[in-house]
Amino acid sequence: MTGPSPAPRGIPEEPPPDDERARLTELLRRSARGEHDAFAALYDATAPRLHGLVLRVLRDPAQAEEVTQEVYVELWRLSARFDADAGSPLAWMMTVAHRRAVDRVRSTEARTRRDAAFESRNREVEHDQTAETATGNLEARRVRAAVATLTESQRSAIELAYFGGYTHTEVAGLLDLPLGTAKTRIRDGLIRLRDSLGVDHD
Repeated sequence: MTGPSPAPRGIPEEPPPDDERARLTELLRRSARGEHDAFAALYDATAPRLHGLVLRVLRDPAQAEEVTQEVYVELWRLSARFDADAGSPLAWMMTVAHRRAVDRVRSTEARTRRDAAFESRNREVEHDQTAETATGNLEARRVRAAVATLTESQRSAIELAYFGGYTHTEVAGLLDLPLGTAKTRIRDGLIRLRDSLGVDHD
């Protein structure tokens, strides 16, 4: 397969029409049966949108193209797991793509931290700087633990809105949801995060 074409600048505010949803569902089902032509058609139909999402998370064209290819390898492997009753095919594929992109960001950040730690091993670090770093690590762990308490639908919406930088309208389009539903999931997810983190409600 050739690389994905450039991502569209805008994201449609309305969810995909029913005929597209049915077509993508059928292509996923055929892909799960090992039909390569169906998977090629699925790729052509969705690659610009998935690549656009990955590029927005990574902000690096070379990495975004590489991760997009990894996403489609994963989608081929997981296509049999798609449940049409649980949601739209595009939302499911977007979730896989976003998680893969976030995993790459975390991997890159971890490598950067390891490199920085290696460089600083022989340098004296002031006590207050060490304490600040330790505090930051503890806060990061608390946030990750709090995010893990969200429902699947809340987590997808929160990750897109606050880790991916998307507007509520864009989140609705990406997850194939009415705008009001997307706003509700984001709001409920934030309330749950606030409670998990012990933040004052006032």
